[in-house]
Amino acid sequence: MASALHSLSYPCLAVNRSREFSSSAFHSSPLSCKPKRVSSIRCQSSTGTDETKTAKTMNLLDNASNLLTNFLSGGKMGNMPIAEGAVSDLFGRPLFFALYDWFLEHGSVYKLAFGPKSFIVVSDPIVARHILRENAFSYDKGVLADILEPIMGKGLIPADLDTWKQRRRVIAPGFHSLYLEAMARLFTDCSERMITKFENLLQLDASRGGEKIELDLEAEFSNLALDIIGLGVFNYDFGSVTKESPVIKAVYGTLFEAEHRSTFYIPYWKFPLAKWLVPRQRKFQNDLKVINDCLDGLIKNAKETREEADVEKLQQRDYLNIKSDKLPGGYNGDKDGYPIPAGTDLFVSVYNLHRSPHFWDNPNDFEPERFQMQKSSQVEGWAGFDPSRSPGALYPNEIISDFAFLPFGGGPRKCVGDQFALMESTIALALLLQKFDVGLKGSPESVELVTGATIHTKNGLWCQLKKRSSSV
Repeated sequence: MASALHSLSYPCLAVNRSREFSSSAFHSSPLSCKPKRVSSIRCQSSTGTDETKTAKTMNLLDNASNLLTNFLSGGKMGNMPIAEGAVSDLFGRPLFFALYDWFLEHGSVYKLAFGPKSFIVVSDPIVARHILRENAFSYDKGVLADILEPIMGKGLIPADLDTWKQRRRVIAPGFHSLYLEAMARLFTDCSERMITKFENLLQLDASRGGEKIELDLEAEFSNLALDIIGLGVFNYDFGSVTKESPVIKAVYGTLFEAEHRSTFYIPYWKFPLAKWLVPRQRKFQNDLKVINDCLDGLIKNAKETREEADVEKLQQRDYLNIKSDKLPGGYNGDKDGYPIPAGTDLFVSVYNLHRSPHFWDNPNDFEPERFQMQKSSQVEGWAGFDPSRSPGALYPNEIISDFAFLPFGGGPRKCVGDQFALMESTIALALLLQKFDVGLKGSPESVELVTGATIHTKNGLWCQLKKRSSSV
């Protein structure tokens, strides 16, 4: 069986790993193409003649690792295209940009290896549907669970299948539509508190002759989200909108550490003395303590408990006995299929799915009206885009798009808080724009992205706010 990391180590990726000890295979859709190459794994260093000893050493280690990986599994993957590029392509910009470039070059399913890690990158809705919905329990969380275990333990996101079954049943009723309707009032109250803060800052600036203020809206909305979670789940007011919160700092620290671990070759943090000897790990342990102490206090002081109802029935199919899996090869995939060794990690690249020129017209253009129109399919195996498939949906989901658009994932392990998150952000944004004209400080290109447990900005999302004109 195989495995899935969805939108966590990289919110644009879903990673899955084979769970069985037998081989499985990627089989393509009826579309066929000539395989690009079947040679050894290669992710070359681009250093020139002046490379340092360190660069040479790392290049030797990379080559040795690639040879070992290829010896163990590369020969078992048939004619799967293999991404070739410089190691430098993986750094200096978010990883999903490089994955997109390789997707355009190598196709919807390709193999990528760097250091000792080897992944299959999937950028096709037919394949994503097969992994996330049709055979969801044939996959576990793979490398995601390894990265997040010290941060989240066996929380719902990285949990193994058995743990997930128990906790999903408990958590799902908490996001019932009646509960969400009640939460709308809380979303409004907390958002209005943030708006009042902005109005006071503007008033203070006006008294000094100014007419606009500059704020890091990423930080402000993170504070808002913390207040909403505190009041909505634990009946506790963090008050982080109006004062600096150490919890927010600690959360960001753990997210940065998750990003670091997802790209590091050797899991040095598992060494017994690392938490005391490595400054980065000492800070990480301190951040975890802040978060854990906060959660312990919230649970201890909770005034109300709820008996959770079991309203979700999981499929009874015995996925644990699957010995092999036939996965569609996707758009222009090899019609003969790709054999995949058990234990292989797979990345479902949401970024690539959402920008695929094979399934979207003008994929890089901002055209929100596209989500209101039906789009027939020219690709065998894909049902096209049809809003009528999910009447009343709050957003264009995986049902409407047949897995070509996955803002919250899809299948049984889809994000359980999608409606909560969408209502929260919509209300907060609507109240903000009712009161203020908002403009980005600097150019869009100046906002650098960083990938970790979530996508966030490198130096904040700095915007200028001024009082909204009454004529608008």
